[in-house]
Amino acid sequence: MSSARPRVEALREELRRHEHLYYVLDQPEITDAEYDRLFRELQALEAAHPELLTPDSPTMRVGGKPREGVATAAHSSPMLSLDNALNEGELRDFDRRVRELLGAVEYNYTAELKLDGLSLAARYENGRFVQAITRGDGQTGEDVTVNARTIRTLPLRVKSPYPNFEVRGEVIMTRRAFEQVNAERESDGLPVYANPRNSAAGSLRLLDPAVTGKRRLEFLPYFLLVDGRPIFSSHWESLDALQSMGFKVNHRRERCANVDELWAFFASWENRRDDLPYEIDGVVAKVDAISQQESLGWTAKAPRWAIALKYQARAAVTVVEEIGVQVGRTGALTPVAFLKPVVVGGVTVSRATLHNEDEIRRLGLEIGDSIVVERSGDVIPKVVRVEAPGVERRPFRMPAQCPVCDGPIVRAEGEVAARCVNASCPARLKESLLHFSRRSVMDLDGVGEALVDQLVERKYVNSIADFYILTEEQLLALERMGEKSARKVLENIANSKQKSLPRLLNGLGIPFVGERTAQILAEAFGSVDALAEADEEALQQADEVGPKVAKSIYTYFRTPQNQELVQRLKTAGLTWTHTLKVRERAPLEGLTLVLTGTLPSLSRESAKEQIEAAGGKVTGSVSKKTNYVVAGEDAGSKLEKARTLEIKILDEDELLALLRGEELAKKNQPE
Repeated sequence: MSSARPRVEALREELRRHEHLYYVLDQPEITDAEYDRLFRELQALEAAHPELLTPDSPTMRVGGKPREGVATAAHSSPMLSLDNALNEGELRDFDRRVRELLGAVEYNYTAELKLDGLSLAARYENGRFVQAITRGDGQTGEDVTVNARTIRTLPLRVKSPYPNFEVRGEVIMTRRAFEQVNAERESDGLPVYANPRNSAAGSLRLLDPAVTGKRRLEFLPYFLLVDGRPIFSSHWESLDALQSMGFKVNHRRERCANVDELWAFFASWENRRDDLPYEIDGVVAKVDAISQQESLGWTAKAPRWAIALKYQARAAVTVVEEIGVQVGRTGALTPVAFLKPVVVGGVTVSRATLHNEDEIRRLGLEIGDSIVVERSGDVIPKVVRVEAPGVERRPFRMPAQCPVCDGPIVRAEGEVAARCVNASCPARLKESLLHFSRRSVMDLDGVGEALVDQLVERKYVNSIADFYILTEEQLLALERMGEKSARKVLENIANSKQKSLPRLLNGLGIPFVGERTAQILAEAFGSVDALAEADEEALQQADEVGPKVAKSIYTYFRTPQNQELVQRLKTAGLTWTHTLKVRERAPLEGLTLVLTGTLPSLSRESAKEQIEAAGGKVTGSVSKKTNYVVAGEDAGSKLEKARTLEIKILDEDELLALLRGEELAKKNQPE
């Protein structure tokens, strides 16, 4: 046994405890720096002793290669949506139907806040998280296991008396996290999400789990199932059990003896929902006793024992006094409606984004119009419709030149956003400099918002290329900048010259070119010169580069200001070439595999990564298209289904042989 094992296990237990304290109980005992120190120690030990790595380690939450495409998986039992009640009368109609179906039997309800998120089923085998599936059509959903691992309130391991079980709940994004995501998207010239629910759903489905991990999603459960069925006599008991197992169960719930108490609970939260850290759009009422739920049964679409009581939309009428334009980091021009201030849902609203010209045209909106503005589940106010045309209304026209730098404005065919294509536009400058400085881009440690503000105000930096001509004298002239700090900043800037071409392409601020696309372009073209010379047709030959992205790249490299910027960066000595990988035919190319059970030494994530690196595809369910099922200890229903379909079953040794490109023993060859 490795001498490192006791320390590894101790670190894991300690980190799990601190994660629970911080993310579930909101009662941290140590600082972020202390947590990071423990985390890095565990990472180092696991790197030195890979045989100790397990899929439930805290280090397995974030990272991994981007997923390729969307795999699907079947639910253990139907994951149905709920019928809605929009007022007190409809709620009482629901209660009447329950009473008639149950007869003279007494019953009560569990009332829970209706979280505005994305439904998710999380499966556990031997107490370890193994799979996550979205609701989908209720029978089959998307397998988002890799991304779900990044959710800190979804435990990777739990102590449970049930070897294999399933937890269903809601994935949400808090208001604060939502505002941060939209601020980043707006600065990147991307469309903002309409509400936290859309943002949570989009984040969970991202191909890159590392990006999902930065979105700070939360998972709050509401069902505990074994073999697709509840295991307690009441829903309330199930919630208590989930909480005792370490899940973050919403404590804002209540047992209601009758429909009057249910309505009172609903009404009590209507005016308090803005005080919550997350969005809700109503209350869910469930008959509490599981035996009564089974007696009431289901329709084809929804259970008869539950109802979603929805809040009315929060809206107000006001006047559009003016429409202005904001310029984001990638040059996207976003129209903004300046409104006569009005209170909507307890918040004074004086402006609302209009997103783009197409949205203004769809609304039929002109300056001076009376409009309906709404905050129904939206953190960002939304213009819903024109209520009445203004007496002296006038149309909005997108400027022909950038309102800040007078640079050219371009709207690519098929794109909704008009853009300033001058990379050195002052309106774009600060956000561009901060993006370029990020750790995941050029890693200019020490270059933060306060420093960038001073550099721009003193005109020391007018483009990202100016970082490379900064002097120690200039830095020492800034507030709160000593010799040691100045030298460290200059050292980090100098070191960034050795960063890879993908990082540099990401840092240039080309619209629609982020971390993943930059990597793809570097692999496809090998140098910035080849990329700059490529026409739109050649650009589209690269993986995942469509007409819109190709047009954006083509336009960028043919804009004189950007050509000058690239030349200055070349002169500064940055890396402009990339070593192309020679791809050989992979041993598992074209094969589909399913993993089940616990393998002797490989974690499920490690096995999946190795299969994908070898060209194979890993799916969550067994079908006739499956080539192999890799089975370990305590393999479940997938193993039985493989036998039924006569699909070849491999153990870990046989999988490793396949990965090495070796042939299997004859008895294991597909017939």
